[in-house]
Amino acid sequence: MIISRLMLILLGLGGGLAVGGGLVAFITVLGVIPRLAQLSRSEAMIRFYEWAGIIGIQLGTWASFYHFNVGSLKVIAVFTGLLAGVFIGMLAAALTEVLNVWPILVKRMGMSSKIIIFLMAIALGKIAGSLFQWIWFIR
Repeated sequence: MIISRLMLILLGLGGGLAVGGGLVAFITVLGVIPRLAQLSRSEAMIRFYEWAGIIGIQLGTWASFYHFNVGSLKVIAVFTGLLAGVFIGMLAAALTEVLNVWPILVKRMGMSSKIIIFLMAIALGKIAGSLFQWIWFIR
């Protein structure tokens, strides 16, 4: 029984390190955080963004080990969903911008002047989806 628990601990730790290392390498190689700072015209805050990412990932990892019940405090669920949506939306917008997916598509469609609207629609859609998930399914 102890050996099986140790194996589970080692497998979980190894899998977490592999996935976490891959995510960090992916974000680092693509330069998502510097590109996000450039797009938002806040290059002076890049160290803040980096530390916010590190602390947020660490807190999210610790929080995933526990079950939280906000009960009737839907405001907390909405706030958490909003933060999760902002993170996912900004990450998706930065990744698509870094990879030049949307600029190429918009250019081929002949709508180059509307690229900001497309990127904001993606970000706001991710926020709305995250809020819906938190309010409807997780509450």
